[in-house]
Amino acid sequence: MLLLNPGPVTLTERVRKSLLQTDLCHRESEFFDLQDEARARLLKVYALDPAHWTAVLMTGSGTAALESMIASLVPAQGKLLIVQNGVYGERVAQIATQYRIDHTVVAHEWKEAPDLARIAAALDADRAITHVAVIHHETTTGRLNDLAAIDALCQSRKVRLLVDTVSSFGAEAIDFSGSIDAVAATANKCLHGVPGAAFVIARRDAVAKAASRTYYLDLGRMARLQDQRNTPFTPSVHAFYALVEALREFEDEGGWQARHRRYATLAEQVRAGLAALGIEPLWPASQSSVVLRAYRLPAGVGYEQLHDGLKARGFVIYAGQGGLSAELFRISTMGALTAADMERLLQGFRELVSR
Repeated sequence: MLLLNPGPVTLTERVRKSLLQTDLCHRESEFFDLQDEARARLLKVYALDPAHWTAVLMTGSGTAALESMIASLVPAQGKLLIVQNGVYGERVAQIATQYRIDHTVVAHEWKEAPDLARIAAALDADRAITHVAVIHHETTTGRLNDLAAIDALCQSRKVRLLVDTVSSFGAEAIDFSGSIDAVAATANKCLHGVPGAAFVIARRDAVAKAASRTYYLDLGRMARLQDQRNTPFTPSVHAFYALVEALREFEDEGGWQARHRRYATLAEQVRAGLAALGIEPLWPASQSSVVLRAYRLPAGVGYEQLHDGLKARGFVIYAGQGGLSAELFRISTMGALTAADMERLLQGFRELVSR
């Protein structure tokens, strides 16, 4: 079964076999060697200087990393502006509410791109805002939000930026030279690891000032202990094995630029094949991530019929979220997928739509 959902992904044999390594105690030096390698390789993905940046590993999903970042890096007297145009922007607001973090939301309809003028006006109207949170790739619709433009707004107003890169880290361009204080991501999406290992990459000076609102997800404590070759709790050891092997494979294959090209080629193959069947994407490629594309359901074919028919042929696609479920389906090109796989997928679509 090939997974075309936005994580977890279809694994390569190389990563899958890494799960069969020896059982390992997380208090032994061999584990800390593994942890150190994972952290160093994560910084290398975007060529970040370890003197100024730190990669903090944790056991959990991408949402754990997101929660840790938001709960830890907005200071007690800070205020967060949340750019919201999908489910995951809404999730940031829910996290801020849960921790009683002072925040405001610039809300958009799910199909809207972030309105830079409205974001700028919100920043100018409230000088108490210290941080902005944004989703880089909003997988609700497959839209790639304009991170560079939002970063520029933050730079001009000396506001720090926290970014959910859960579905973009390792495949989309991210410029860390501006206002970004931290990004949250996970092993089991563009890096092609397995669920259970997540991480925050943050500026060391931001981590040094981290708040301590949470116990298990306390970013400052995790960062300090990991720098000391330690860990506060039992980590997902085998998921860390897979992350390290996935990162080795990632580097061998040419890094994030090569992965971007690979995803883009497969996504364009799918787009062109579906267009020939009259199935149109929600966004043009210029507004979409290469990681996942949203498509309008073909006339007369419901999502369940499409999903079940493709699953019987060996493919798992993904529904639209919330109210979009009756309108959209989504296809991701992450993981161990090939052009031949995509051609078989398109043949499945031809058979189902022709009926």
